[in-house]
Amino acid sequence: MKIAVDAMGGDYAPEAPVAAGAAFAREHPDVEICLVGRTADIERVLPGDAPSNLQIEHTDAVISGEDEPVRAVRRNQDASLVVAARMVREGRAAAMLSAGNTGALVAAGLLVVGRIPGIERPALAPVLPTFDGRGVLLLDAGATVDASAENIVQFAKMGTIYSKGVLGVDTPRVGLLNIGTEASKGNAVTKEAYELLQTSGLNFVGNVEAREILDGHCNVVVCDGFIGNIVLKTIEGVGLGLFSALRGAFMSSFSGKVAGAIAKPSLRGLRDRFDYAEYGGAPFLGVAGGCLKAHGSSNQRAWYKALEQAERFTRNQLLERLTAALQNKEDTR
Repeated sequence: MKIAVDAMGGDYAPEAPVAAGAAFAREHPDVEICLVGRTADIERVLPGDAPSNLQIEHTDAVISGEDEPVRAVRRNQDASLVVAARMVREGRAAAMLSAGNTGALVAAGLLVVGRIPGIERPALAPVLPTFDGRGVLLLDAGATVDASAENIVQFAKMGTIYSKGVLGVDTPRVGLLNIGTEASKGNAVTKEAYELLQTSGLNFVGNVEAREILDGHCNVVVCDGFIGNIVLKTIEGVGLGLFSALRGAFMSSFSGKVAGAIAKPSLRGLRDRFDYAEYGGAPFLGVAGGCLKAHGSSNQRAWYKALEQAERFTRNQLLERLTAALQNKEDTR
């Protein structure tokens, strides 16, 4: 098994992806890690005891966060992200991982890797932290802005298979994100999606409101990419703002500092539970290969967790299972 890593993507590249790739290769001798990017930059931060199953695929070009995604993918065929995607398409890697431009990863998944037969619209599927610590899979988080009801049902099927195969949930509960729990709520698309999900054979538990996403009511929450991306960034922003506000409150006075010192172990545990680094990357489900997106500010630990996800995706044959499920050859309940 080989995993291609875009070593030039992300806020802490190449240091973080290279360190994580070296550590992962050392601890998983049956997995080959291929670092894609500028050889000189990679070797500059490569540990001296790098294992033999760690390789480098040289390329000079890099897609930045400011580049227009589709144009960048089409014009920069030697960009590290595109080369990693091409390795997946050509069968030289089972999966690829990048923390770079999200739009470029989506474009590379569609234009370079291609879609699974029968899939109309792929979906980004990050795992969001929940209060019970188990996490919830949200899809779509931004790949398909205008999704039809049929697209949303496909998202639910893919999310169910991924939740079972990678996240270890025996019977994933699927919820449809809506403005109310009643079946009559929502716009025309969500009402149609509700009816289709009821007869889909999935473990559909009905509509869920945004305030219920993090309480563990569902294992999989589906919606269009426009709403999903807003939900994702709202949760990230609230989390960052809340911990910043708590820190400010504790540091504002002597008594606050004393209280903060007492509460520090508990607050650290809470922070770790909601740390994106613990949840790895977001798979781009529906493309004909393993494509995962790590958070742009991923540190070494986040990269390592994302590599774990890529390894489980491949070892558990998620691509084959997704393909079979979408052709009605596998029970998705």
